[in-house]
Amino acid sequence: MRLYIIRHAWAEEPGPQWADDSQRPLTTDGRKRFRKVVEALAERGFAPQVIATSPYVRARETADIIVRHLGRHEPQLETVDALRCGSDLAAALQWSAGRTEDEVAWVGHMPDVAEMTAALIGDRRTGIDFSKGAVAAIDFGGRPAVAAGVLRWFVTAKVLGV
Repeated sequence: MRLYIIRHAWAEEPGPQWADDSQRPLTTDGRKRFRKVVEALAERGFAPQVIATSPYVRARETADIIVRHLGRHEPQLETVDALRCGSDLAAALQWSAGRTEDEVAWVGHMPDVAEMTAALIGDRRTGIDFSKGAVAAIDFGGRPAVAAGVLRWFVTAKVLGV
């Protein structure tokens, strides 16, 4: 299985206008910029068949952009509570273990996405700087498991020129 781990795109700043932090949406510029990231990656083979997203608005909007801009292929989208801020890696792995798809994506938050990626490639102490909208591709011989993955690539919007 290939697992893509994605940090949500550029969101509005925290403030009193949001009922709570889970309600903060993406910025208009963040939506446009992440659409360009998805389109650039889709041209290079990025094609998750199912996307698990945090229930937070900014993560869900990021996942929606992936669904809308992958071209011919439209992945299934599922909200997974284990990916909310303070992610539960064991629960996210359990969700993934039940999947039959070859390519799965998780959309979440910092520092969780960095910590999960580090754990999955074998060293929880590895520092990974997940900027907003960054994507990591990790390959597994079977189902995803801690320390069983191989990081195939990691890309940021800046690297893509977006």
